[in-house]
Amino acid sequence: MPAPRPLAVRPLEGAVDAESLFLRLFADEQAAFWLDAGDGAADGWSILGAGDEEPDPAAVRSVPLTAARPDTTTELPFAGGWVGWLDYELGAAALGAPVAGSVPSGAWMQVSRAVAVDHAAGRAFALAPAGDVDRWRARVQEVLHPGAPAPVLEPASVARPATARHDVAGYIGLVEECRAAIERGDAYQLCLTTRFTVPRPEHPIDVYRRLRTVTPAHHGGYIRIGGRHLLSASPEQFLAVEGGVASTSPIKGTRPRGATAEDDVRLAEELRTDVKERAENVMIVDLMRNDLSHVGVPGTIQVERLWEVESYPAVHQLVSTVSVRLREGVTVGDLSDAAFPAGSMTGAPKLSAMTLLHAFEKVPRGIYSGCFGHVGLDGRLDLAMVIRSIVVEDDIAYVGAGGGITWLSEPAAEAAEVAVKARAPLAALGATVPGEWAAVVQSR
Repeated sequence: MPAPRPLAVRPLEGAVDAESLFLRLFADEQAAFWLDAGDGAADGWSILGAGDEEPDPAAVRSVPLTAARPDTTTELPFAGGWVGWLDYELGAAALGAPVAGSVPSGAWMQVSRAVAVDHAAGRAFALAPAGDVDRWRARVQEVLHPGAPAPVLEPASVARPATARHDVAGYIGLVEECRAAIERGDAYQLCLTTRFTVPRPEHPIDVYRRLRTVTPAHHGGYIRIGGRHLLSASPEQFLAVEGGVASTSPIKGTRPRGATAEDDVRLAEELRTDVKERAENVMIVDLMRNDLSHVGVPGTIQVERLWEVESYPAVHQLVSTVSVRLREGVTVGDLSDAAFPAGSMTGAPKLSAMTLLHAFEKVPRGIYSGCFGHVGLDGRLDLAMVIRSIVVEDDIAYVGAGGGITWLSEPAAEAAEVAVKARAPLAALGATVPGEWAAVVQSR
């Protein structure tokens, strides 16, 4: 396949409903994407489009991140390159950790046409190769005028319990094994995960539409490549690169939203001040500082924010941001090898944590715990964590969920956190956590 070309940009006229536009332009494409700033977004960008499956992962890995090509410079966050994901096991194997099953290579598409929506300014743009961009703009404009709202979305079917990989007692037992490993000094934090599975939905895009409505997130997205679908309401930006500066914003620390305004404020403040949650978060900040130092200019690592509470429809999260100026010549592959999988999904020290988790979990995580987003020819990228997500493949759909375990972890509280995180994605599928998982939340 020829290398991707930069995409020319043409402004569009009129308001753009990203949901309606995706359904009308890209719903039937074999390789399509909707990188979503969230339902009702008032800022940020949504980028939606289609392309061709990339047969050579090395093409993405070789993109330089520190020297933008003059012909790709644009105010848009993306103007040509790839959209896709990396599976957790790809990064774990690259760092020397044992993995269950075969090692996947991730999946990417070369973007051939797209629409970018600037929610803050209320503008939109058509993107395509220079020879096709005017024709593509006319096609998009034709769909926009007269604009049509997205079709009415049917509610999910009657909720049925998902199948859990672990029962509550089994997960709590694994939490205790994590704590024992920490007590031995084998790790000081471990991100223990599990999975909830349901039969494959008939229309994954409708499931994503429900998910984004219930849990809008600034790094959500729907990607379809090679028969697999990723539906994500991710609130966590894993890696961003702009102007040769890389940043990561790990999330560690969770509380559910309160039933009343007063309860909600109490829970947010409890999260902000909790000793265990702050320790869990700063451990990953320190790990990401170390990871980024391998590709950064010495002395340029910064912790830009620490222990900020961000609130989403279902949960409060404790978030920090670390950045570094990249050394000249650093590529996407270099950055991936240094920082992926994200420390917030492994624990620390990273290699020891992944080795222990392999022994505890015993099965692949797959796309869950990986990352997804766009890699641009101009040296910019934006990758989100695959959390609060649904993966549809073969005849199933699954939701992964987990949490960071430290010596101060309370096993029942960790199980409750898993159930809280899994509820919204499962609801979009017309499913619930099994009864015993729901009960552990109610008991807290």
